[in-house]
Amino acid sequence: MSMTKFKAMSFAFFLATPCLVDADEAAEQMVQDALPVMYHTCASVIEEADGDETYVLAVVEKMTALSIYNRQIDIGDHATSDEDKAALRETFLTALSEGCSDDKDALLGGVVDNAVKTTLGL
Repeated sequence: MSMTKFKAMSFAFFLATPCLVDADEAAEQMVQDALPVMYHTCASVIEEADGDETYVLAVVEKMTALSIYNRQIDIGDHATSDEDKAALRETFLTALSEGCSDDKDALLGGVVDNAVKTTLGL
């Protein structure tokens, strides 16, 4: 799978992620879901997926959800219109692309978290 597909799928999840999870139980489940895939680098997730875009999306989804939850972000505070969402999409894709281009062996969780921060101006 190409890095372009990876970036597009990653951002699709970014906008679809629930804004903020309130329940401690839900937060604990998020952590438990993310822990088994936190070893991934930009390159390893694509290699391990072996063309399975669903796998890449699931990994990025878990990492993005955890980043958004940990930062107590409400995406609705940052994007309310289609234009706002398009601007966030471009910023997120650029940040994710730059993070992975700079170091294909960078931990994907860190690249995703940095992309979330950059996208939302945190």
